[in-house]
Amino acid sequence: MAIDTVAPDAAPARRAWCPLAGRLLVGLLAGLTAAIILTLLQLAMRRWLGISPPQEMIPDRLAPTIGIDRFLDTLRRFGGYNQAKRFGIQSGLTGVLVAGTVVGGLYGGVTGWRRGTGGSYAIGRRRGIRFIALAGLTMWVLSMLALWPTLDTNFKGLPPQWAEAATAVGYAVAYAVFALLVVGLYDVVVRPVAGVVPGPAGAISQPALGSGDRVIKRRTVAVAALGAVATWPALSLLRWFEDRATFSYDGRRYSGSGIQPITPNGSFYSVTKNLVDPDVNRGVYRLAVDGMVDRSLRLTYDDLVAMGGTEQETTIMCISNRISSGLMSNAVWTGVPLTRLLDDAGADRDGYEVVLRGADGYTDTIPMAKALEPTTMVVWLMNGEALPRVNGDPVRAIVPGLYGEKQVKWLTGIEVVDHDVEGFYEEQGWGPDFVVPTRSDFFSPGVTNRGGFVFADEFRRGRAVTLRGRAYAGDRGIERVEVSTDGEATWTRAEIDYQTTPIAWVFWSFQWTPAAAGEFPLAVRAVDGLGGPQETRRRASFPREGDTGLHRVRAVVR
Repeated sequence: MAIDTVAPDAAPARRAWCPLAGRLLVGLLAGLTAAIILTLLQLAMRRWLGISPPQEMIPDRLAPTIGIDRFLDTLRRFGGYNQAKRFGIQSGLTGVLVAGTVVGGLYGGVTGWRRGTGGSYAIGRRRGIRFIALAGLTMWVLSMLALWPTLDTNFKGLPPQWAEAATAVGYAVAYAVFALLVVGLYDVVVRPVAGVVPGPAGAISQPALGSGDRVIKRRTVAVAALGAVATWPALSLLRWFEDRATFSYDGRRYSGSGIQPITPNGSFYSVTKNLVDPDVNRGVYRLAVDGMVDRSLRLTYDDLVAMGGTEQETTIMCISNRISSGLMSNAVWTGVPLTRLLDDAGADRDGYEVVLRGADGYTDTIPMAKALEPTTMVVWLMNGEALPRVNGDPVRAIVPGLYGEKQVKWLTGIEVVDHDVEGFYEEQGWGPDFVVPTRSDFFSPGVTNRGGFVFADEFRRGRAVTLRGRAYAGDRGIERVEVSTDGEATWTRAEIDYQTTPIAWVFWSFQWTPAAAGEFPLAVRAVDGLGGPQETRRRASFPREGDTGLHRVRAVVR
């Protein structure tokens, strides 16, 4: 009987390289590297094509659905809007890397899984390709469904319908590139090495130590190196966006003793929902006018300027502006009445309201009657200069009498509709009418808030002091301003020093000579151009409808 023997110097059988666990690890590496390159591609699309990636668009999609109380509570927990923005984008970037890594690992598991012993590398690869194709398609479909209300975002200024198409195509390209990278990078590592024979269940076996392991290790290092190399331009783009982020000016206020009747462009108050505001390319910019119209319009920047502009001084105030705060500014705007564009398009004047859309995906609405008022404008100049980027370059809306939320910046869409549409902040619970109440305050001498408003400087008994301030009543104008120096027992009319149009603020002054030392409660109130007095009580619904009440300030006299 023959007995099988093994030569003493025969090498032991090699353990199969790259079993299922090994393929999972390779898949994780391929997925992470592909996710890094995907992030780089998304950042490049955002910078040069204006296509907002999901990491940026998801917060914009979710924010309006959060009730106002929860929204404000969230901001308090994060320590402010800017900190919440940072957390949102950092979470999004991390989420893409984690999700990409997981998908890559699953791809490795699917390709490495075998039934029986007759599997092969080719069979596993076909199974994996079907999986990654389905995963990519699923990501695209879910993105389209979940982000549908914000797909018209395009930071380069495409009109809404074009922006939706650009976003859909951009996402499809990005997910396809990711899928191809996962397949390609995985194949680079695990494809059979010349001279190495596939073993049972698709495992790669080798009868003796040879070059196979060294080749596979080099391939693995190469894939990891590619991910590291792609990280550098991705970080460079992130730094580019960081340099242009809104952190330095979001929430900028215009207040203090040095404010001027016409706010300088660089000092105009600023509030934005964006992490990085649009940088619109005038060459591709289009303003769409459609909806209930006879003919849709697609207007270039030059088309608008060619219409000729009229100047209009108008004050804008944010709904979040507290008493005496500085989220309010005044400028001279140049543009055309919105009603002219509506007439050119043959708009149905019986429409319910007009939807205004911005390049950043922001949407708000104004009643049709308001849209037809001659002072509701589409403007492109601010104080005789092109609109600054932070104030809506190249085109924005001006809607006198309503809060700043209605003055849509980076305007790309005007749509006449026959039904109620909730804008970004309306959906969140702000409003409902956004009409600016009558407001007045002191701004000189300077006022501080130390457990209540108090003049920063002490006054001298018997020495006259000039008190200065401003008043604003939306589009109703100001009839008069009154000051009380005795706890609101009596009121004395102030001088109006600056007054132009009913849709702009006024500046006032009041001479006061304290007759005695001590603390005196001062207050200011205004009456609008229709004879309506300023509300004296704080509005219980702030911030939903904006703040009301008088500016009451203590004066210390020595």
